[in-house]
Amino acid sequence: MADEQVSLTSLILIVVIGGFVIRYLFFSPASPAPRPVRDAQSVARVREAIVQRVQEVCPHVDRRTILWDLQRHGGNVTATVERILSGQIETPPITFQPPPAPASPSPSATTQTQPFKAPPKPAEPDLITRYRLQSKVNADGESEAATKSKAWSSNRDERQATLQRRRDEMILAARKKMEAKIAAEKAARNS
Repeated sequence: MADEQVSLTSLILIVVIGGFVIRYLFFSPASPAPRPVRDAQSVARVREAIVQRVQEVCPHVDRRTILWDLQRHGGNVTATVERILSGQIETPPITFQPPPAPASPSPSATTQTQPFKAPPKPAEPDLITRYRLQSKVNADGESEAATKSKAWSSNRDERQATLQRRRDEMILAARKKMEAKIAAEKAARNS
């Protein structure tokens, strides 16, 4: 056994295999790298989303200035906002022509051009129908003293009845307020 030696080729093979095992265990990426954006339209959408985000923070700065700063400093949104807030943002040169903004209709433009439409009908019935309060809608309502009871009952059924009555009262009160508001709006339109 003293005469046994490891050959040079087996020693190199062990070192190479050990190197691959160590590299695989300790240096392999945990997740694949994100794919680069390839489509020109998706690049434009991402760019416009970034510009819109910066304009939400700093609405006084125009789109052209934001695009110039982002292009000049590698698209770093945080640095652009910091330069705007510190007053160090540079105005773009006259020769800088940013790509046009995509032609997506803004919500304010669509509401101005479209005529008034009635709201869509709800999928579920209204609360009056849902909780079967039609009989109470036309009633004058109960007196305040009759509706108030003790603070909290130890009986489960009494608590549930009290909570349902309060729910019904809130729904009816909201309905009365909405009817009064609609009547006031109609009166304002007619006058």
